[in-house]
This record gives sequence, C-alpha cells and structure tokens, in this order.
Amino acid sequence: MKSIKKLLSFTFIAVIISMMAACGNQDGNASNSSNNQSDNSGTEGSIVLSGSSALQPLAAAAAEEFMNANTAAQVQVQGGGSGTGLSQVSQGQVDIGNSDVFAEEKEGIPAEELVDHKVTVVGMAAVVNPEVGIDSITQDELIKVFTGEITNWKDLGGADQEITLVNRPDSSGTRATFVKYGLNGAIPVEGITEDSSSRVLKLVNETPGAIGYLAFSYIDDSVTTLKLDGTEPTDENVQNGSYPIWAYEHMYTKGEPEGLAKEFLDFILSDEIQTDLVPSQGYIPATKMQIERDAEGNVTKK
Repeated sequence: MKSIKKLLSFTFIAVIISMMAACGNQDGNASNSSNNQSDNSGTEGSIVLSGSSALQPLAAAAAEEFMNANTAAQVQVQGGGSGTGLSQVSQGQVDIGNSDVFAEEKEGIPAEELVDHKVTVVGMAAVVNPEVGIDSITQDELIKVFTGEITNWKDLGGADQEITLVNRPDSSGTRATFVKYGLNGAIPVEGITEDSSSRVLKLVNETPGAIGYLAFSYIDDSVTTLKLDGTEPTDENVQNGSYPIWAYEHMYTKGEPEGLAKEFLDFILSDEIQTDLVPSQGYIPATKMQIERDAEGNVTKK
C-alpha cells in the first residue's frame, strides 16, 4: 500500500514538473516571438521606386540584396524615366523617385517638397553601331550629328552610311543630361525614340548607321563607345572632371524618409554597397568624385 502511495506521489510530482516545463516553453516561445518581431522592426512592409532607367539596374540589384537580408520586406523597382519618377513621388504615388537630374531642372515638379538623396554618379557616352567605322568624335561634330547638320558617317571619316539617330523621350533624365553636357543644350532632331536604355542598346547594335547615348552601366561590346574630343569616357575621367557627360543619380522622397524607405536609403548609401555593389554595377561612388556640380551645371573642385 505504501508503495502505491509513493508511486502516486511521484506521478503527481512528475505531472506538476511537466506542466511547469510546458508553461516555461510557452513563455519562452512568446519571448522568442516577441524578440523576432523586434528584430524585424522596420524591415516589414513594401515600398515602390520608379523613374530613371539609368539608375534602374543598381536600384534593382540593391533591392535584391536588401530583401535577401530582410525577407519580410518588399522593394519594387520600376522604370519610366526621371520625369516619371519625380512626378510620381511628388504626387505620393511611389515612395522613392529615381532621377538622373535635379528636381529643380524638371518643369512642373515641386522641388521644394522633395528631399534629394544622391546615391551615386553615372557617366554617359555616345555609342554607335560597330560598322560605322569611327571611335572618336569632337563635341562640335556630335552636335552637328544630333541636330541633323551631318547626315552621313563618311563626312566624319567613317563608312558611307546614313546616320540614324536613336533618342530617349523628353521625360528621360539620360536625354536631359546628354543634351545639356554632350550637346551644350542643342535640341536633337527627330529620330527613333526608345523608352528604355536597354532598348537603345539593342537598337544601336542592330541598326546600320545608328548612334545613341547610354549610361556607362548599360554599355557593352555590342556597340562602339565614342571618345569625346579625344577623352575616353571612363570612371576616372568623370571623377577628375576631364569627361563632361555625367550626372548624379538621385533618389527623391516627398519629405524626410521614414520606415522602410529610410532603411533602404541607408542601405544603398552604406559603405558596403558604395564600395562593392556600386562599382560592380558600372556606377561611380559619389564619395570618389573630385568635383561637385550643382543644378545649374556649375562645377567646383572638392
């Protein structure tokens, strides 16, 4: 009988211990759940970026890395051109508007409502179909080509071939930068107009006599990149100011960024991204520029 009482007593104690352990695990799980939520604070939700196609490859690559590190976050990157990005962010349609140009340069944009985040610098160059037969051009010649004064490559020592112009639309920041710094403000004549830089690359490669312009980040061996006044379009020459066709890549927010938008901007401006991802994608870290340029195009040495 005593043995039975002892057995019942031990069983009762075991049940009590088991119940206490279960409660402890529940508390621990609740605590872990709370900690996990705390760890993910600010990394949940979604944001949308739109605008510059010149900045799109870097923005997309940074978004992918950011989402890999923050699996509960969604960062969607859209193109459409700088004008679209600035218009949409000013109207609250997207969280971040990507642009190759200062907001002050775009008519109808309330620049005073936007906050500028210069995330990188991109060089741009004129590119031609490989069969054109030239690899260098003066700025004066470039202006004459895009304004229709020169219409055959033989006049520049190239093939006897009609020139086909490939332009970006008026909303494009790449176009605005190329016109301002490559053509000294001269307005290009009508040619083929393409909405994206990737389409410009494809069309110049496939069209005899074609010339267009691209950000360095899009240029590959399928086209010939033209030196300008004998100067190679390279990162180094952009940084030291000897090559003039370049622009800051801006990410604009309507007011100071908050939440996920701020976290993403902090991420893309971090040393890790600026040192590794930015150069690998064909862009120039803004911190490596030896000169500065304002919205009016005035250049000063750092």
